[in-house]
Amino acid sequence: MAHVVTEKCQDCRFTDCVEVCPVDCFYSLDNQLIINPDECIDCGACIPECPVEAIYAEDDVPEEFEANIQFNVDKAAELEDAGAEPITEKIDPLPTAEEKKGALGL
Repeated sequence: MAHVVTEKCQDCRFTDCVEVCPVDCFYSLDNQLIINPDECIDCGACIPECPVEAIYAEDDVPEEFEANIQFNVDKAAELEDAGAEPITEKIDPLPTAEEKKGALGL
């Protein structure tokens, strides 16, 4: 089992979570992060670090975000095939991050 970044991360891309990840399983897309499920060790350290509450254990993903499980799998495979490197250090969030956080009521 792995953790999943849901679409709540879209237009945010806060990277607080990558700093606590012991195995560097986060990858950056243009508008969000994803977790490579083959690299995630299910430690859960990332969950409390996400300012928009976008990360869930796979078994705890709310029904409305279940498609995001496969999205993480598919995008991780694409990035792996492309030779992408994981993101391992905090970077600035997207310019729309605070607005999205507010829209989520956080």
